[in-house]
Amino acid sequence: MALPETRSEQLARALEDDICAGRALPGMRLDEQVLAQRFGTSRTPVREALKMLAAQGFVEIRPRQGAVVVGLDVRQVLELFEIMAVLEGLCARLAARRMTPAERADLLAVHAECQRLAVAGDPDVYYAMNTRFHEVIYAGSHNRQLEEETRRVRNRLSPYRRNQLHQLGRVAKSVQEHDDVVRALLEGDPDRAETLMRRHIGIQGDSLSDFVSNMSTPQAAPQTPPQAALAGALGRPTMAR
Repeated sequence: MALPETRSEQLARALEDDICAGRALPGMRLDEQVLAQRFGTSRTPVREALKMLAAQGFVEIRPRQGAVVVGLDVRQVLELFEIMAVLEGLCARLAARRMTPAERADLLAVHAECQRLAVAGDPDVYYAMNTRFHEVIYAGSHNRQLEEETRRVRNRLSPYRRNQLHQLGRVAKSVQEHDDVVRALLEGDPDRAETLMRRHIGIQGDSLSDFVSNMSTPQAAPQTPPQAALAGALGRPTMAR
């Protein structure tokens, strides 16, 4: 039985949600006093929550500035997508062997809802059910350590995965890729399930590889700033600073 969350853990989870949903952007300062007022608590649990987020890489504690939301450059995002493809692929492999009949029924229900939302055409609404789809597969692996590690990496990539769905035609393609994964899982084919899931995650990271290559190759012409390159690769405009 899981222990109840401490107040600091609750605050850390709420702030992590803000970062993953794009409500707290890279470079944004998280003021302890402001957060304490927002959550109706003292600064002590807020300070502990920020330390937790710093340990997970979501924020950086800077002298005389406090906690600042950390952004990822192109190379870091690509590296995390590569890790994510391996982790989610392993989840799918194990789920193909271990999912119970009830878990398979849940997977089908969530997949059907993803299909319905894809037709509705709202990427942000679809994203929430898409996350649920992947979590059903994590749970189906019946490997708690793998599930927790996969979720941790997914959370770091959450803003970038969300933005991918705003690319033209990406939601429809995502549902089709899900359909292929579901078939492999229901057929109990671990090799195919892993291959398809790796491909599904890898597609989201492949568009960044050219930018990474350009960043590592010296050129005389001015280079595209990393954040602008990242935004371009993800199909979204950069924000004015």
